[in-house]
Amino acid sequence: MENNNRSGAATIIIISCATVLALAAAYLVYYKKTSDGKKAPGGQQGAVTVRSMTAEVQTLHDYVNTNGEIKTQSSIEVFPDNKGKIVETYVSLGTAVKRGSVIAEIDPSEPGMQFAHSRVYSPISGTVTAAPLKPGTKVTTSTAITVIGDVANLQVNANIPERFVAALKIGLKANIILEAYPNEIFTATVSRISPVVDSTSRTKEIILTFDQNDPRINAGMFAKVTLYTLDYEGFPVIPSNCIVTKGGKEFVYSVNADGETVSRKEIQTGETVDNMTQVKSGISAGEKIVIEGQRVLSDGSKINDITDGIKKPQAAEQAKQEEKDGKK
Repeated sequence: MENNNRSGAATIIIISCATVLALAAAYLVYYKKTSDGKKAPGGQQGAVTVRSMTAEVQTLHDYVNTNGEIKTQSSIEVFPDNKGKIVETYVSLGTAVKRGSVIAEIDPSEPGMQFAHSRVYSPISGTVTAAPLKPGTKVTTSTAITVIGDVANLQVNANIPERFVAALKIGLKANIILEAYPNEIFTATVSRISPVVDSTSRTKEIILTFDQNDPRINAGMFAKVTLYTLDYEGFPVIPSNCIVTKGGKEFVYSVNADGETVSRKEIQTGETVDNMTQVKSGISAGEKIVIEGQRVLSDGSKINDITDGIKKPQAAEQAKQEEKDGKK
């Protein structure tokens, strides 16, 4: 009797294990059929929702971001010919002067000795950019009375890190943004390049000249400089994050002519700037490339491209079928 009970229990265990294995096998079959865009319940194709873009030939502009300072192209300190005491100044901060204009008068007299006043002349035409010394101030021939600069012609002095100096050349273009006008872009061109690299900062100084004079730009302003160094052209460009890497190779998924399936294509990439990458081979300009949803695709997968925001009829029918199957 006891042996019969044991035999019955063993039979039940065997049947239970067989049932579990059968259910697991059925689940695996179901999973395979519903994965990777293959057949789902009801005989419908499982489409992956994606977004795409058209690969177009574009020029990528490589650049360097740095800071700079607005300065006058020509600026000079004004010194007296004689030492003494300032008795009169004829200019103030912001005064426009011409070359040879009288800036101030110096009394070089000493106790017991009387001399004629010595005049101080402007060596260049420009604008007084530093407040002149006040009358009564004692000066020597090495004391700057004021500074005169050509504020009508301004420049940007900027320093470029050593690793980028190979790309520097006269004529490079740059965008300039000033803190006073954060929404304005001023353009400038590299006009001079220092022949040496500063051994302390490991940078090379460049001077940029504004393409157009603008009265809003003042000497002394802080500038944010975007210097465009190299252009990469001649190839289709796609977002870098749509490229799938597998086994050391790079792939993209191209939307087929039917608009409902994709083909996996191996590509060779070129330069990358701001998350946009050149494709040197593997695709052609004008191809639609999947840029969202590509991680779950395989070669030949069916897709529902919602780039235009319109759901395709096939995808709508599939959704209805899935809803019905869920209710069963």
